[in-house]
Amino acid sequence: MRLTETPRSNINTFMAKKRMSTLFFLSSKILSSSNSFPTSSIPSSPTVYKFTKSMMEENIENAELIIRRWDPNSSSTSLFQHRDEAREFLKSVKRLRQAMHFLVSEHSASNKLVLAQNLMIIAMKRLEKELYLILSFQRDQLDPESVSGLSSDGSSNLESKEEKGSEEQITTRSDLKSIVDCMISSGYSKECVKVYKLFRKSIVDEGLYLLGVERFRFSQIRKMNWEALDHLIKNWLNAVKIAVKTLFTAEKSLCYYVFSASQTIRESCFTEITEESATNLFRFPELISMCKKSPERSFPLMELHEGLSSLWAEIESTFNSESTSAIRLQAISSLLRLRDSVCAILSDFESTIQKDSSKTLAVGGGIHTLTRTAMNYISSLTDHRTTLSDIFADSFPTGNHASLPESYFESPPMSDDGSTPAVSVCLARLILVLLCKLDRKAEAYKDVSLSYLFMANNLQFIIQMVTTTRLRILLGEDWVLKHAKKVRKYASNYETMAWTKVFLSLPDKNFPDLQPEAVKECFRRFNAAFEEEHKKQTSWIVSDGKLRDGLKASIAKKLVPAYREFYGKYLVLLNGQKNLEMLIRFCPDDLDNYLSDLFHGVAISDSSSSPSSSSPRGFMPR
Repeated sequence: MRLTETPRSNINTFMAKKRMSTLFFLSSKILSSSNSFPTSSIPSSPTVYKFTKSMMEENIENAELIIRRWDPNSSSTSLFQHRDEAREFLKSVKRLRQAMHFLVSEHSASNKLVLAQNLMIIAMKRLEKELYLILSFQRDQLDPESVSGLSSDGSSNLESKEEKGSEEQITTRSDLKSIVDCMISSGYSKECVKVYKLFRKSIVDEGLYLLGVERFRFSQIRKMNWEALDHLIKNWLNAVKIAVKTLFTAEKSLCYYVFSASQTIRESCFTEITEESATNLFRFPELISMCKKSPERSFPLMELHEGLSSLWAEIESTFNSESTSAIRLQAISSLLRLRDSVCAILSDFESTIQKDSSKTLAVGGGIHTLTRTAMNYISSLTDHRTTLSDIFADSFPTGNHASLPESYFESPPMSDDGSTPAVSVCLARLILVLLCKLDRKAEAYKDVSLSYLFMANNLQFIIQMVTTTRLRILLGEDWVLKHAKKVRKYASNYETMAWTKVFLSLPDKNFPDLQPEAVKECFRRFNAAFEEEHKKQTSWIVSDGKLRDGLKASIAKKLVPAYREFYGKYLVLLNGQKNLEMLIRFCPDDLDNYLSDLFHGVAISDSSSSPSSSSPRGFMPR
């Protein structure tokens, strides 16, 4: 008898242990899920103890009827196409879960627990399949545009946020949320997250692909010509706006709504859906910033900085969790790289001006190529003055006008804190460096007066560029007035150096009356001096009409009246002299006509292009 009972006893013992192990697993799985979700999904203890064993076992039996009817292996139609059935199915799963809680805590030996576990597995497979079906075949109801109105915190009810959405869209999202809530409450969060993440990540990736966002390595970027890079940059600027404002924001709204039952799950799910694609998107500017640098490439870099920084509030809001910190850090890294690259380009630009060793002189003291090139670039920088202000804020000290050898801002445009804007200081410094280089180039002219004319020409051109562009706003009126005064000083120095010999050829009006031979000598000296300067200066150039007319008027004002007085006083002494027309070559009325020929560059003189090692130094007025 004992021999026949021993095997049965062993079997019973084994089955009992197996059942207790299963119950322990079920209890742990179900109870652990309650830590992350609303307590309303699990009955409180006082309510549970009102139930009886028979009532709970009856709940299991009732749940079995509908759950087996929708066994995923036997039913091919969608449960959620039948609204009443779907609601009853979800209620049955809830009652099944309640029954399992009760039996685990009160009647752990009940043989209904194994049945309940099997039913729960069937129900979860069914819901997993329904999740798959909705995500697969209801994509149009879940596109970013249609979900952009959802609350990103998942706290508001769907209907209040979806007034503009269709009833079908509302239903689709409600179904998703119902399924996810049920699976999470039942301890199957990993299963539903896996399915959801798989589909929604493909949506995000596809959206970025359709926007033209590709995955590049720096080795690929480095080999591209600038035309190709420029096309990529323009496309990225358009794509990043849509991605941040619609794609990522909407994806977060949907994810946070569907997984509103658990903050931890919704954050990690959203991170896994977007991290790879968002990081790749925000890395693009950093890759571009690593390319070869040149002045003209600063503009697309600033456009990238402007595009990314303008979206920073949305980026920070969308990726505001600890789990998405890597995405934020990538965006910040790109901004810093862009800032450093722009600063490096401007620093190189400044060095290029300082190191310019070209010996080619501007013909006739006109506008130097360096002046045109530099000022065109500097004025173009003002199109990005807001971005430059952000970039320079931490790169250029502003309080004491660092690196400026004199006060360039006696009454500058002020920031809110009373300091000069960093961008103003930077641009003023670049112009100062240019002026210093032009000062050195002026020394190469053999004729000192032409050196001053060269500086007057080039500074006047710079002022004209400032006053006709946004530079005027950034540098201020005092800057313009201060440098206009320098132009006048250059012009005065030119006039003194170029025309003093002509002026001195005429006797002082207070000088005693001259004898005929002395008068002849004065006419000879005047003729020679005036002809020399006239011949020379017809090849000189003053491009600015106002400056040109001002110079002629100033010379005429000093020269013509003095010559007219001399001419009228002494001409009578020479009446009857032979070859008088050879001696008196100019009448007073002709001088204005001769002076009108100046500064048009109609001839080329050796003096305008012959450098001299012994030429005076330092034409910047002090």
